Amino acid sequence: MPSPAGHRTDAGRLAVNRRGFLKTSLGASAGVVAAPTLVGWLAAADAKAATAPLAFVDDYKTNVIANLTPETNAVVRVLGGMARIWKTGAAWNTGTPLRPEILRANMRYCIDLTARRTEAQAKEAFLYDRQHQSYAMIAGLGPLADLYKSGALAVTSITSAPDSTPATTINDAVPADAPAGAALGAGSHDSALGKVAELVDTLRGNYASGNPSKYAYQYPRPWRMNEKSEVVDTGTVDALGYPVYDSKVIVAPQLLRQRSTSPTDDAGFPSGHTNAFHLAGLAYAYAVPERFQELVTRTLELSHTRIMAGMHSTVDVMGGRIMATALAAATLADPANAALKAAARAQALAYFEAKTGTTADTLYAYAHSATTATDPYADRTANSRLVEPKFTYVLTRSGRDTALTVPKGAEVLLETRLPYLDAAQRREVLRTTALPSGYVLLDGFEQWGRLNLFAAADGYGSFDSDVVVALDAAAGGFGAADAWRNDIDGCGGLTKQGTGTLTLTGHNAYTGGTVLKSGALVAGSAHALGHGDVSVLGGSLRISESVQIHGTYTQQSAALEITLRSGHQPAVEITRRATLGKGSVLSLRLDAEHPPAAGSTVRVLGASALRGQFDGITLNSDKLRAVPVYTAEGLSVRLLKR
Repeated sequence: MPSPAGHRTDAGRLAVNRRGFLKTSLGASAGVVAAPTLVGWLAAADAKAATAPLAFVDDYKTNVIANLTPETNAVVRVLGGMARIWKTGAAWNTGTPLRPEILRANMRYCIDLTARRTEAQAKEAFLYDRQHQSYAMIAGLGPLADLYKSGALAVTSITSAPDSTPATTINDAVPADAPAGAALGAGSHDSALGKVAELVDTLRGNYASGNPSKYAYQYPRPWRMNEKSEVVDTGTVDALGYPVYDSKVIVAPQLLRQRSTSPTDDAGFPSGHTNAFHLAGLAYAYAVPERFQELVTRTLELSHTRIMAGMHSTVDVMGGRIMATALAAATLADPANAALKAAARAQALAYFEAKTGTTADTLYAYAHSATTATDPYADRTANSRLVEPKFTYVLTRSGRDTALTVPKGAEVLLETRLPYLDAAQRREVLRTTALPSGYVLLDGFEQWGRLNLFAAADGYGSFDSDVVVALDAAAGGFGAADAWRNDIDGCGGLTKQGTGTLTLTGHNAYTGGTVLKSGALVAGSAHALGHGDVSVLGGSLRISESVQIHGTYTQQSAALEITLRSGHQPAVEITRRATLGKGSVLSLRLDAEHPPAAGSTVRVLGASALRGQFDGITLNSDKLRAVPVYTAEGLSVRLLKR
């Protein structure tokens, strides 16, 4: 079945080009063709093929059906990791494994998954096979999803699955009772969210098809292969008239009629549906970054249904993710789309603010106001567990770990999610949250497969040099307040500037220290402030639970805000000296659920040595007052009735 994104194909036009490709480019890269063969081919090729390849974002428009080699097609090139595990044959059914252990694990995964598939899972697989992929991704918007559908006039005719094999093939269509102007997929370009719909369709545009790569690699669909990735036609047909192959992969019964009868035009790698899910998801994530991480989660979840359906294997799905990530970045980075992407983001923000009665500062909370009863992606921890194994599936690591050189232009994927960082900083976020090297399929040209956008949405993974970040309270949205949830390591430190608020919630181990110059820095975990000295020279450091400072603590012309909770003492534990300079104030808040009792003495700050005192101490209570008790090693407060 042709890829659902981009051009359809003409098999007749491809035969000569594909054979030339199979005998040279991939064969040579896999070490199966002598070097003179490749040299001779390059000498006869155009000048472009004989030079170093362009960056993907500068070359993505070469992804058309006329180009089937890595030298001429940027998508075929970024999927080059496949050439290290699979040698394409002269025909669709004559390829051979180069890494049989990987492809055997790939097929066994598919066999096991489809054998254990429940009836409900089969129906779900049908739903997302037949429903327009851009429409299927809308659910990742959570509490905003229904508002999006009505505003974009996005509709589908496929809302349920049959119990068994339908009598005919089924395709999505605009329902007869749909509103005037309604459209499939992301919706109508003339709707209230027309720019968002247009952005989705642009990312899934003329250069987004997986078909050139399908013809280039010719790795069959799993239901046509045995455990050895061999195609063995049994010479019989099933009840529907389809050839029966020696394969233990079980296609969902609802999809049996959707199988293609032309295997030459129906390769499995890369998965076209997966490509489409990710392209649509990243377009929505750009326009509605308030749901960025949840949309990334849904792309991986829906892509998994392709394996569950029996229609694709794990390598197919990973290939679809890799190409879509690169294509999304290239399309968003293309100057021709600069006005469109800005308009889509502005339109989405204005629309959802108006419909929900929120502001840029409160829309995020609304977008995360539902529970898992109505929003399947409301639990971030569950989302993390869902996505993590789906980046690599059956792949095993080998070789030394090498740092990622972030592909040119990839930082655009985080442009609206981390708007307060510059391009270089967003690239550093992508680098420090990337998957490790050594996964053969992910290590193709520019290593787009190593990008972990789920983790990148949570900020830096490491401070390998000093990081200076400024958030502006007047900017609204993520520009005003954000949270970095990753466990941050590295030898660098953090300097927080600007009037906005940054929250750190990870188990951080960076050693370069922390400096707060203005605005608010929230320590949301016991080890949020890493290992190193902490200097609060302006703004306010907010402590919501007991925090350990592994170094010295210095405060001057700034505030320390601490929430006092019964049984959590001391609030701040400092391993070395604490110095309280001029203008230091302490603001205490009683925890709403577990406040310390009246008359108790609460340890607020502990250190190896304490120098200085706070100029002022406040407590948010009209019934209690805080009386400081200073010692050479810290501060406690007695909570006395007024």
